[in-house]
Order: sequence, then structure tokens, then C-alpha cells
Amino acid sequence: MNGPNALEGTYDYVIVGAGTAGCVLANRLTEDPSVRVLLLEAGGSDNYHWVHIPVGYLYCIGNPRTDWMMKTAAEPGLNGRSLVYPRGKVLGGCSSVNGMIYMRGQAADYDHWRQLGNVGWAWDDVLPYFLKSEDHHAGNTAMHGGGGEWKVAKQRLTWEILRAVQEGAKEFGVEPRADFNDGNNEGSGFFEVNQKGGVRWNTAKGFLRPALKRPNLRLITHAETTSILMEGRRAVGVAFSHKGKDITARAEREVLLAAGAINSPKILELSGIGNGDVLAAHGIELRHESPDVGGNLQDHLQIRTVYKVRNTKTLNTMANSLFGKAAIALQYGLTRSGPMAMAPSQFGMFTKSDPSLDLPDLEYHVQPLSTDKLGDPLHSFPAITVSVCNLRPESKGSVHIRSRDVSQQPDIRLNYLSAEKDRQVAVTSVRQARRIMTARALERYRPEEILPGPAVDSEEDLLAKVGDIATTIFHPVGTCRMGVDANAVVDPELRVRGLEGLRVIDASVMPKIVSGNTASPVVMIAEKAADMIRGKRVA
Repeated sequence: MNGPNALEGTYDYVIVGAGTAGCVLANRLTEDPSVRVLLLEAGGSDNYHWVHIPVGYLYCIGNPRTDWMMKTAAEPGLNGRSLVYPRGKVLGGCSSVNGMIYMRGQAADYDHWRQLGNVGWAWDDVLPYFLKSEDHHAGNTAMHGGGGEWKVAKQRLTWEILRAVQEGAKEFGVEPRADFNDGNNEGSGFFEVNQKGGVRWNTAKGFLRPALKRPNLRLITHAETTSILMEGRRAVGVAFSHKGKDITARAEREVLLAAGAINSPKILELSGIGNGDVLAAHGIELRHESPDVGGNLQDHLQIRTVYKVRNTKTLNTMANSLFGKAAIALQYGLTRSGPMAMAPSQFGMFTKSDPSLDLPDLEYHVQPLSTDKLGDPLHSFPAITVSVCNLRPESKGSVHIRSRDVSQQPDIRLNYLSAEKDRQVAVTSVRQARRIMTARALERYRPEEILPGPAVDSEEDLLAKVGDIATTIFHPVGTCRMGVDANAVVDPELRVRGLEGLRVIDASVMPKIVSGNTASPVVMIAEKAADMIRGKRVA
């Protein structure tokens, strides 16, 4: 590596991004002591207390220490609003700032990837990779793994009102489900989380820390990759900036781009890889035409409905006094439990917007708290938030560079609710949430709708109000999609089509968004990619 202190040098693999995927890759590739790996991270260390205290996501989002501080363009489907769009800029990436929910999605998601021509990505192909890294609280079972690097725990608190919502949902045919992760997540239950002993478990802890003990891994933080170095059709390294200096590092085998669904297409475009028209608009020489770079952007849009409740406690009432805050802090300090150990969502449901569907297309995140919007103070009255999102949106957006300046965030356009089907599902989902809240099991809590409000009832009015209150649930995928057609960015081995020595390995390669939260599918993608790189397969 050209000396222990030299930043420039030659490696077998250069990994761009020490996020959810990059930490997994660094661990697996350095298991071979003969392989030299450089891992570049634009952010800094995850040695920050709010990363590790579960409720600390509130202080990591919108914090330049841990967040890229991105915003979307004005969204026509959201009445012209621009959304704050958090992305982890820290070791562990989004696994250091996300909601910690362990979710694989549905078996049909991956079978559909295979039906699109992506051999090796069906449910039966990917399940062994979920199991490989998992350290599930129940240990080794048919559907879960024990002893892996990716810890999965039960949440360490309960709320009476959430149990009541579960009972109420049963009245409408939503049955409790023991496991959301066996391939069909229909039903209700309490989310399992990536935690250990009430503390967040990110990929930096699970995968990177052990790998850093190996002499064949070099990690450089605060290193922002500016371009991929090319020689003809082959990627041979990267250029990056570090402490005001421009530095290059060569990769004898491959460059592995794991910068996420927003920054991976950005780096490709800055390197001259992408849609020729987009690059020409910014005066960038086209090195390789790949028309779908930055396209196919998909995300889950969350509609936050709020209900005031009575005769029970919620976090609103507990956290709106100095005494309550002190009690919460003391509980966490003594037992690593209580509201500070809480994931953003504790209780979930997967339901159908149309009974004729084979599988659920709606996901609920039910929370024992409420605000006007994320980051705002909690309401002064007890309330719950019943958020619901369309798991399989048809609306697609894009992310493209704004200029040749690497420090400028890209232009993020989700085009939420641009598809007619998505608008229909949005209205249906709000009405379904309302029906569930009329359940007999909830009568004693006297739920009173605050958002969108009972007066908002027509389809037109509901859709307009959804535009005011809906927000991202932070699941961008698809911008370097995997496929076998000419426009696909990467092939089923995650190699950039038409080039050598360059792969993309993160959420951007998903051809279609999964029916659930995205962090653990990204861990799976990285696990599978590491074996493809090494020419191995999990039996």
C-alpha cells in the first residue's frame, strides 16, 4: 500500500462509501489476507453518542456531522413542497441514522427481479444471504440465522395504545403475524430492530470494526470521491479529495461503487459515465454512454395521519415536561429501555389497498407520538401517528448532477404521485386507516382525527391534503438499476455494462423497490456481491 502513511497507492479493490453496503464489502473481501482493500468514506467516524442511542436519529438527521443535508426539488405531487432528504454521511452510512427496522420485503419482490432477467436474484437465491449475516434473537431457525454480524432484536418497550390498534385491526381482517420476514409480510406485528441491548447496531459495528483489525484494510474518512479513473473501457482507480488535497488510488482488480442511490449515479456522471445529454449539459466528456444512470428513482411516500387519543399515555405526554424527560433519560441510563431505546416506529401492518391483490401493497408505521411534521415539537396532547405508504409505487423520478462541482448536491426529483395508480392508492390508504381507527377495541381511547381531518373527505380534497402532509420514508432505490436490457446500468453480477473493473453495489441497483424497509436488503446485496466478486456462492 506504498507505506503505512501514504494515501496514494495501489490496492486490489477500492470501495467508495463506508455505508450500509461498503462496510459489508470491506469485511468480506478482507477475509482473504492476500487481498488489499481501500475503503473511502466522505463522512467521519460514527463515534457520536446520538448515532448509538436509538432515539438519536432525531439529532442525526439534519446534522452535517452525520447527514449529507440534501433536499428534493419542488414536488408537483406534494403541492410544490421540497422535502428534506436525509442520507447518512458517516461510517455505517444510512444504517447509522435510519429507523433500525429489520425488514426483508416479500419473496415476490425478488422473484420479480428474476422475472426481469436477473438470474440469481430470486427469493430462493437471496434468502441464504439474508441468513448468512443475521444474528437473530431467536437463533438459527428455518427462516433466521444466528451468530452473524447483523444483529436483530426485539424492541425493549411496549405501549398499551399500540396493542389496542393491533386488536382493532383484527376486526377488519388484519391478523397478527409472528414474523414479517418469511417471504409474506401480510398482517400486523411489532417490528424487530437492528439493536443490541437497546443500542443501535449499524454496519460499522457489525462488519467494519472487525475488518479494521486486519492489516489488509485501509480506511480513509473525510475522503470525497470526485471521479472514477478510466483507461479505455476499464476502471483503474478513483480520484478523491482529502483535507484539501487531490489524491488518486489505483485498483488492480475492481472499483466498487457503494455510495448509495443518490451519490453513486452522481459519481458516475462526474466520471463521464451516464446519459450523454445530461453530461453534455454540464460540459463533461462522455466516457461511456449508459442512458439510465440516475433514472428509475423510486421511493416510498409516507402519508402521516394523526389521531388524538384519551385514557392512555403516549410519548407526547411523557416527553412534554422536565420531569418526564428526566424519567425517560434515567430509564435508558439504568436499563437501556424505554422511549430512548425506541425505533421511530414500533408497530407495523401490511395490508392490501384492494382485496383482489395477491399480496399486501400497503405498509403502516404506527407510532405512539405525533407532531405537525418530522423534527417539530411533539403535540401537547396524547396522540398517535398512523402512517401508511404504498409499497409498490408506479411513479418514478431521477437524480442527476447540477454541475461539475462535486460539492453541489444533485437534482433529486421523485415525481411522487405522478402515476394515476399511486394517487388512487393514496386516497384508499387514508380511508383504510380511518376505518381501522373506528374499531371497537379503540373505543375507550376515543380516537379523534387531527390529520388530515374528518372534514377532508372527497377524493379531490383527500389527494390535495395528502400533498400537504405526505413525506419520504427514506427508501430511495433504483438509480443504477440491474438488468439485461441495453439501457440497464449494471448486469446481474452488478458490473457496469460495457465497462470492465467497475461494479455498483448498493440500493441503486434494485430494478424495483422492495415491499418494505430497505436497509437489510442492501446488506444482502453486498453479501451476494462479495461472493460474486470472489467467485463463490453460498450453498
